[in-house]
Amino acid sequence: MVQASVGFQCPECVSAGARRSPVVSGPSVLRSNRGTDEVVVGKVLIAANVVAFVIAGLAAGSITTLGGPIFERFITWGPLVADGEWWRLVTGAFLHSGPLHLAMNMFLLWLLSNELEGALGHLNFMLCYLVSVLGGALGVMLLSPDAPTLGASGGVFGLMGALVVLQLRARQNPWNSGIGGLVVINLIITFTLPGISIGGHVGGLLAGAVAGAVVQPRAWPQTTRGIREGFLLLIGLGVTALAIFAAITLSGDLA
Repeated sequence: MVQASVGFQCPECVSAGARRSPVVSGPSVLRSNRGTDEVVVGKVLIAANVVAFVIAGLAAGSITTLGGPIFERFITWGPLVADGEWWRLVTGAFLHSGPLHLAMNMFLLWLLSNELEGALGHLNFMLCYLVSVLGGALGVMLLSPDAPTLGASGGVFGLMGALVVLQLRARQNPWNSGIGGLVVINLIITFTLPGISIGGHVGGLLAGAVAGAVVQPRAWPQTTRGIREGFLLLIGLGVTALAIFAAITLSGDLA
């Protein structure tokens, strides 16, 4: 008999179990958080988006009214970014055009937060989202700087891109997990339906993929703790600088 963690097993059983056990090579599999106890940043982001939506609606006089003083002050718009209002690169990601727009983005943000935040940790997840938002803003400044843009879609697309890259790094198949199909469906919607920011979605997706290539899940050996977070911050600063340069170069005059 062979001593086991719970009692004893016969040698033949141990050998048979070893033959049936799969061998996983490469880095440990990305372990998704299936509960909600570790989702903190995701909840804060969702709450911030909902509060911003309510405040913008109250200031405009109606939650279905696209406009008002909050929109005028914080929406992402190239000419005003070029004029020095750089905060619009981020604040526009917390404004939405209506309840359906908000609900769709927050639903995806909640799902992706459950998949990523527990696996990455709060700080890494927050940095991935920030880089994704800034990447979406850069895409807007490159493709449509004169079009006022709003919504958390850039950040959400970035989280999808990060999850795809992380699964590939863990030697998982994004098509089997469903995230590959989700990305393709959302890209088809992006390029076929009118009124959707192609630059915001594609820019966020690419920036999130870069963040996914840099960030280190908590389940993997932490040989470079702190260095990867520093790289993410540098990427965010670099993307911000490029977005500002693009706004100054490509956007039209305020008049």
